[in-house]
Amino acid sequence: MEKLEETLNYLSKTTNNFKPEFVVVLGTGLSVFCDELDGIKIKYSDIPNFPSSSVLGHKGELLFCKIANKNCAIMQGRFHYYEGYTMQQATYPFKVFKKMGAETLIITNAAGASHKGLNIGDIILIKDHINFMGDNPLIGKNDETLGERFPDMSDCYSKSLRQIAKKCALELNIDLKEGVYLATSGPSYETKAEVNAFRMLGADVIGMSTVPEAIVANYLKMKTLAFSLVTNYATGVSDNKLNHKEVLETGKTQGLKLCNLIKKIISC
Repeated sequence: MEKLEETLNYLSKTTNNFKPEFVVVLGTGLSVFCDELDGIKIKYSDIPNFPSSSVLGHKGELLFCKIANKNCAIMQGRFHYYEGYTMQQATYPFKVFKKMGAETLIITNAAGASHKGLNIGDIILIKDHINFMGDNPLIGKNDETLGERFPDMSDCYSKSLRQIAKKCALELNIDLKEGVYLATSGPSYETKAEVNAFRMLGADVIGMSTVPEAIVANYLKMKTLAFSLVTNYATGVSDNKLNHKEVLETGKTQGLKLCNLIKKIISC
């Protein structure tokens, strides 16, 4: 709680007591979301008790701004388990945002498709997840002022928000697909055998993030919406070898429609 208070005090002074309604987490290559937005920018490295983002394609800044007259906090880059952070460190910002007044979290990520039923550039509305990271951000002593010890996960990805997302996608003529996201710890990509196993478990897309954030948001009683941008096929689904450059390029070329969809959802 002392760390939270220190972070909150700094952000309150720096943003003139800005109270976000929405929090948006931008995945790899989706920084275009902020290109036409003006507001208060703060580097993660300047915020007390915040981790620093070290992944190429993650700007490492917070942007406090308005979208359709709604107060928003935009995370330009996230913190990953594979960077060496604990789950608790990686999800710390969401406890901060909840204390600031945020009630809704919109998460984005770049992910690999586990089957050919999906195409590169597809936007997947996450309806559920499989935690294959070998850890959980709620492990440890529980703070009852933040959330309950054993939170229910049946509506982790808000059904009501997903209905709004589908309506907005239809209005924007975006082919929005629903699927299950599976998270691994990374940073190595999955093997062909692992992808086959994950597909049999019901995974449509595979990545290295999002799940810890969604678990903590659900614990904090924040309504959560999450999207995967399919940037590649997972190992064995195609003959191509995987590389981070391909993920970045697809995010830049195909990510604009996802950015437009999120702004439309916030405006509803």
